[in-house]
Amino acid sequence: MIRLRMRLVLLLLICGQQPLRAQSFNSWQTDLTRQQSYTLKRASSADTTGGNADFRPIEPGKTLTLLDADGPGVLTHIWITLYSREAYHLKKLALRMYWDNEDSPSVETPLGDFFGLGLGDYHTWESELLSVANEGALNSFFPMPFKKHARITIANEGLRRVEAFYFNLDYRAYREPLPEGTLYFHSQYRQAQPNAGWTNNWQSNGNPSVEEKKNLSGEGNYVWMEAAGRGHFFGVTMSVLQNQDGWWGEGDDMFFIDGETRPSINGTGSEDYFLGAFDFGRGAFSYRTYGAPVKGEERAGSRSSVYRFHLDSPIPFTKSIRATIEHGHANHRSDNFYSVAYWYQTEPHSAFPPLPPVDQRIPRLQPVGGPGNSAELRK
Repeated sequence: MIRLRMRLVLLLLICGQQPLRAQSFNSWQTDLTRQQSYTLKRASSADTTGGNADFRPIEPGKTLTLLDADGPGVLTHIWITLYSREAYHLKKLALRMYWDNEDSPSVETPLGDFFGLGLGDYHTWESELLSVANEGALNSFFPMPFKKHARITIANEGLRRVEAFYFNLDYRAYREPLPEGTLYFHSQYRQAQPNAGWTNNWQSNGNPSVEEKKNLSGEGNYVWMEAAGRGHFFGVTMSVLQNQDGWWGEGDDMFFIDGETRPSINGTGSEDYFLGAFDFGRGAFSYRTYGAPVKGEERAGSRSSVYRFHLDSPIPFTKSIRATIEHGHANHRSDNFYSVAYWYQTEPHSAFPPLPPVDQRIPRLQPVGGPGNSAELRK
């Protein structure tokens, strides 16, 4: 019951108004005893001949269209799985989503990163909005409204053929227009390989030269996303490949709303923002709105993945937003970050930074110096 209520709250937040009636668009979980006002439709890779070849291949350099539908409607669920023999195919397949015939995608990210798999390999995890099930099944439950049209594509930017790409996309088709003020789903990929730490002359995160460094303006912070318009930031998934020994965190989250030069929302540390504590302790954890489903040791070469969804209180903006986090206290560390931010806003949206070239998306240790980053490791 709690999970159903949380999804209802999410859909109400997107619309920015109270529910109209039990079976309206605003109701994420409708009254099952009443007739629904939408027609459920599905775009899938089902074999149109009636056979069992329920998949699509994707040749290198080609793009597969998963959804091409007229509105008004709301995409409510995405399920994807695939078979490919190409290493790091999760980084080499690009997911893009376009609402209402826009030229610039509102979602642009490597496929794996969108589902929290930012290190290019699979792990199972579960949250309220995203999950990866056995065996390599990718699921999204973000509600994604569109007034006129929706188009979703997968581009194979690798060198080998995707032998089998399976998908089911469920959406509600409505006869009446969506409520005025409905916001559109957006998602943006960013990476730093590596982050530019301001020093490598340190032995531990607690060195006085590090501890005494000040950062009030967010200068040098890792940027999750920037947007102009009106909407609210909803959350982020992030993966870390450590280039240096020690705890990769200690960085504060900072949100700059509507042109602020000093953040009105300023956190206390990376593990705190992702709602853990004390370097996440001994093991991984995964809950409905936050977690660290992958937790590496505190040494160079370790890998971690974390997520946070602000289902309790999305962060509103009326003109602009810049969502950031430090990489180490005051940005002293030089680890690799790979992230996807999720938010809802009005259209049109600002242009996204271009996706990095495929070879630059592959997680690799970087020769940054500092503890654990010896000449032998950097080879």
